[in-house]
Amino acid sequence: MRFVNAGGAEIPALGFGVFRMSGDEIETVVPVALEAGFRHFDTAQIYGNEAALGRVLADSGMQRSDLFLTTKVWVENYSAERFLASVDESLENLKTDRVDLLLAHWPGNSVPVAEQIAWLNAVQASGRARFIGVSNYNNHQLREAIDTSDAPIVTNQIEKHPYLDQSAMHALATETGMALTAYYSMADGAVARDVRLKKIGQKYGKSAAQVGLRWLIQNGWIALSKTARPERVAENFNIFDFTLSELDMAEIATFARPDGRLVNPDGLTPDWTA
Repeated sequence: MRFVNAGGAEIPALGFGVFRMSGDEIETVVPVALEAGFRHFDTAQIYGNEAALGRVLADSGMQRSDLFLTTKVWVENYSAERFLASVDESLENLKTDRVDLLLAHWPGNSVPVAEQIAWLNAVQASGRARFIGVSNYNNHQLREAIDTSDAPIVTNQIEKHPYLDQSAMHALATETGMALTAYYSMADGAVARDVRLKKIGQKYGKSAAQVGLRWLIQNGWIALSKTARPERVAENFNIFDFTLSELDMAEIATFARPDGRLVNPDGLTPDWTA
């Protein structure tokens, strides 16, 4: 496993995300993920599966110190009354006294960034989160978050795959020393089906999905993988025994297109050009 270091955090470069996974799927797949070698798990309040993940991890016999656990505060809890209380509920669900990384899930459009960051700072200061970060912030919001936070903003978790150019965000992260975390890394299945990625993978004896994940990690990203199929878990993890050539890395970078973004929920999406 590789690690990405940012703001004092050492984050496993490959994580297992449980977005849209039912409790039954988590009960089935997460033990397989642990067996394969995954130690970084990513959930969120809005997913409705923190309790299932917490139960499986607690029953696994793994030492809590060997796991890296991320969750996200939902926008409906962005208030002085609800923010901290919602984190306490998440901790209870996850069967832990603190998460390794707590994120504000979306910037929204009704609560100032500075207030979101102040609440994250308060949670970290209370010991309920080792590190804090954000998700789905645009460049302007991220810079404001970094400038106003008392503690390092260690990551911005955003959509990233070969079809979406995030070079401006990558430049800001490099400038400020923070990490970027990629979600939707399979582009809703398009990566695994891409004949160009399959052709590249043939040179290494790897699948298109493995090439896509490896490309992210070689570019310095933290990559979240996800599958509800136990037989696919080991494939997603086995990306550390090969290295893409510079030519292959450059070719994949040309796959980005203007309509590459897939995640734009109404009422949550910021101005991505800002």
